[in-house]
Amino acid sequence: MNFNPEILGLIAGTLSCITFVPQIFKTWKSKSVKDISVTSFMIVVTSTLIWLVYGIWKELPSVILTNVVVCISAVIMLLLKWKYYEK
Repeated sequence: MNFNPEILGLIAGTLSCITFVPQIFKTWKSKSVKDISVTSFMIVVTSTLIWLVYGIWKELPSVILTNVVVCISAVIMLLLKWKYYEK
């Protein structure tokens, strides 16, 4: 029986994809963004975009899918920060 390492990538990717979900829901529900670091989420967006290029280059579906979802999650957090920021 041959093991396809892409399966492992998809499992790891799924876990990575859900990392921001609790924070997104908490922020959306509470509308409190005072403890959200813009710098941190900008680093996430930048790194996922680089990983996305790498995944496309190497034709790795798990890397592509994971980084698209994580990047979207980080962008959602940045949008929530912008929307609920107390001026």
